Amino acid sequence: MADESLSPGIDTEQGRRLYKALTATVDELFQVLLDPEMQILRSALHNQNLTEAHLLTLLKRRDLSEDLLKTIFQMDMSKRSHRLQVALVKNPGSPCQISLALLPHLHLFELVDLCLVPGITPDQKFAAERAILQRLPTTELGNKMTLARRATATVVGEILKGGESPLVEICLSSPRLREVSILQFINSASSSAETISIIARHPKWKLRPDLRLAILKNRRTPSVWFTLFLPQLRTPDVRSLLTSRRLSPAQKKLVQDELKKRGIA
Repeated sequence: MADESLSPGIDTEQGRRLYKALTATVDELFQVLLDPEMQILRSALHNQNLTEAHLLTLLKRRDLSEDLLKTIFQMDMSKRSHRLQVALVKNPGSPCQISLALLPHLHLFELVDLCLVPGITPDQKFAAERAILQRLPTTELGNKMTLARRATATVVGEILKGGESPLVEICLSSPRLREVSILQFINSASSSAETISIIARHPKWKLRPDLRLAILKNRRTPSVWFTLFLPQLRTPDVRSLLTSRRLSPAQKKLVQDELKKRGIA
């Protein structure tokens, strides 16, 4: 049997390793899966002692070829095992078509974890974020709150766009939230007097000059923020506010009053 495994053109050492891959016991197989050669690993996939645990161990390797990953993906064991499907998606070498096929089977927070895996490719991250965003409309408030705390900048920014007050507060505290997402939200129809005030008093964001200007250019901004922010603005910025068509008459009056205080008619 050993002689039959030694095909022409394969040296004796490699032949022994191939034979070992095919016949190793459950415990020996873990050692075989450390072999650097993809041909040896492919042979191990045909070992009758191969288990889910072996494949999970193998999928932790970052040097697996696309062909080998496709073979694992096509195995019946992978089709039945959710854990293997998650491991396949998390492997940075998995081809895009594998990720796209498996992402719909992942749970919401498995997708979040995938986005944060070190070494994940931009394509994998984009696909995972897209899968999360597609589920947002039907996601319960509690899960959205958790997403706002844990998810990527793209997902947190999308949650912020919804304008729900409890979520806005959580999104603003996310270390991944970008200022540009807040600017877009302030300028959108989803912002309200309440959510604008949440941003205006937030310790991290209230001092950002661009955010303050955006807040003061919003018709829905409560007058208290004009009272608090206008004295700290540069005169050219106060003048530019006066020319904005978005302000209400009452807001313009507050801007005019500030200019008068500075001796500017």
